Amino acid sequence: MILASPIDLSPILQSPETITPSDVRQFRQEIFRDGLVSKSEADALFMINEATNEQCDEWHEFFVEALSDFTVAQMEPRGYVSVENSEWLIRQISRDGRISGPSELEMLVKTIEKASQCPQTLVDYVLNQVAELVIDGEGELIRGKSLTKGIIGEDETEVLRRVLYGSASDGGTAISKREAEILFDLNDKTVEVKNHASWNILFVKAIANHLMAVSGYQMPDRQTAFSREQWLQDDGIDVAGTLKNALSSFGSLFSDGNFKDAFKSDHKRVEEAWADRNEAIEQETEISEKIDSEETHWLVERIGRDGNFHENEKALIRFLKEESPQIHPSLQPLLDKVA
Repeated sequence: MILASPIDLSPILQSPETITPSDVRQFRQEIFRDGLVSKSEADALFMINEATNEQCDEWHEFFVEALSDFTVAQMEPRGYVSVENSEWLIRQISRDGRISGPSELEMLVKTIEKASQCPQTLVDYVLNQVAELVIDGEGELIRGKSLTKGIIGEDETEVLRRVLYGSASDGGTAISKREAEILFDLNDKTVEVKNHASWNILFVKAIANHLMAVSGYQMPDRQTAFSREQWLQDDGIDVAGTLKNALSSFGSLFSDGNFKDAFKSDHKRVEEAWADRNEAIEQETEISEKIDSEETHWLVERIGRDGNFHENEKALIRFLKEESPQIHPSLQPLLDKVA
């Protein structure tokens, strides 16, 4: 194996096409000798990963750890993935246009999770890669997560959830239109199979988050909506928050601004704090719990694009009907279908 890199780590391998636990121990000693992964070493790791056919579990762990840490914690700006570094990552992985194996995909997901912020292009790239693997991939998705060709299973949904969750670690922004489109495309391509129930929940949560957030509705951020703790507690399709979520931050009631008079009774203070909070919520919901004409046009066109009306699309419409008191009239035909 010949590496086109200033750092040639291939002599460490006992066999040119196999990576053993012993090889990984030597890699760790060689690469982490100074506590850092260099750019040349990172390039070499990508090339070794692509050139070897048999890889032990220890290699997967090392590859993901070393390269996600290098990308987020060592490349400038530290803690973030810049557009330039994102393009470098995609170039390394996309020599053949697709992610070649579970180690590379897990490394990208872990990078998104670790970074305080990363470009939307990287998030979209990973979501698209997962969607393509779902449709025609086989074997492992990431380590310990298997693919069932053409079906969105629990493992596939979990990886999608991790990407959506991790990509907002800094700002907690809403689901973008591009992300919503990717999820809709994946949903359309699997309409004839029985996907895992967790996919239906993810789909409804994500699309509702996008629609209601662009209306100005005060949705919980995507980290809240897609955190694993929240996910595991879900026992239905109670999508990305209602006023229950807005009222859940009880600790914020005890800020200095809410207690101007230190001599008021505790009961009076809490009463006033709740009154202020309720008034603010009423004002927000009055102006922003709307699905307007532009959003409705997109949703109607998007749902009808494949000529089918899926069960999770019906669940989405039911949620919007219940939670958004002012919906554009052009959405009425969809509402009638799920009445």
